[in-house]
Amino acid sequence: MILLSSLDFSLPLRNPVVIFSLVLFIILFAPILFHKIKVPHIIGLIIAGVIVGPYGLNLLKRDSSIVLFGTVGLIYIMFLAGLEIDLAEFKRNRMRIFVFGMLTFLFPLLVGTLASYYLLGFGFLSSLLLASMFSTHTLVSYPLLSRYGVIRNRAVSMTVGGTMITDILALLILAGVAGMTKENVSTAFWLQLTVSTMVFVIIVFAVFPLVIEWFFKHFEDGVSQYIFVLAMVFLASFMAEAAGLEAIIGAFFSGLVLNKFVPHESPLMGRIDFVGNALFIPFFLISVGMLVDITVLIRGWGALKVAGIILFVALLTKYLAAWCTQKIFKLSPLEGKMIFGLSSSHAAATLAIILVGYNIIIGETASGEPIRLLNEDVLNGTILLILVSCGVSSFVVESAAKTMAMKEGRET
Repeated sequence: MILLSSLDFSLPLRNPVVIFSLVLFIILFAPILFHKIKVPHIIGLIIAGVIVGPYGLNLLKRDSSIVLFGTVGLIYIMFLAGLEIDLAEFKRNRMRIFVFGMLTFLFPLLVGTLASYYLLGFGFLSSLLLASMFSTHTLVSYPLLSRYGVIRNRAVSMTVGGTMITDILALLILAGVAGMTKENVSTAFWLQLTVSTMVFVIIVFAVFPLVIEWFFKHFEDGVSQYIFVLAMVFLASFMAEAAGLEAIIGAFFSGLVLNKFVPHESPLMGRIDFVGNALFIPFFLISVGMLVDITVLIRGWGALKVAGIILFVALLTKYLAAWCTQKIFKLSPLEGKMIFGLSSSHAAATLAIILVGYNIIIGETASGEPIRLLNEDVLNGTILLILVSCGVSSFVVESAAKTMAMKEGRET
């Protein structure tokens, strides 16, 4: 009784043992329960995050530990995307990747800017920044592909490659808009960004392979090799941030470099898949769910109008980009469906852009209230977009992957 009375059960939970135990039980049982009602396990974990998060039952606070594991999970997803991709197929599809990347960037950017400017009444910079958020996408549903064994499909390669293009271009817009509000964008700024990016790419693709080859030749211990791989991934992610890019770009590039050093059927690959899918990636999905504030639905017409337009534009333009890509390159409808499913989910990069815009103060009202580049209605609408788009993506990708797996099974 004395021991029980000393425990703190106030909400949100603060005991690290209880918190970690709860998260592990969520990772274990959420996929099982949602599978019973035919809901993809990914959306199940996101919904579980909504339920236990600060806007649900308030069991867990989205503190630094949740953010840490969530960030690791996102980086892990992008690393796996580069590691598991078929490099030969990737090279064959480089033109298709470029075309899709530009379409899935430009359609949301153009339509989003017009919708934000004319329908929501935002200024040009606010509209441009909001539209750049529509252009990005996060490969939240990528782990489903491993489950069905369709990672090496060309539609997957195209979408993964397109992700890099959209994120880089959206980041450039973010840097430009943020600089314009502070009046510090100059030729020197863009020159510095270009040079730092070139240095980063040279180090990752020229120096990293030499270091990786040397290490794998001299150290054969499985644990050491796994820790080394993680260290290289996060070093590349840090270097990307230092160059002015997103960490996920560094993670993807490190995956491409490690691709030829880590056989797909090796014990090392098994460790990489197991740890990521068992711990880090579920943590990321739960952390995404903890961001969702469902009370946005009852906050009045303003928030609902913004949320509705954001959802409609984001999903419609991603669908149009996937459909046009399918028609241009004569892909099958199933491949077009896969491209749309993978590219329709918005999470990490989307949230990063919106938070930057929300934190930029461009003036103040007569009463002294700050005027933000992107207001609270946009922030709430974006959080709702994360939930809905991840749900749409999970259902579409699982359906397409399941059909692809069945077809490939019949062909073999």
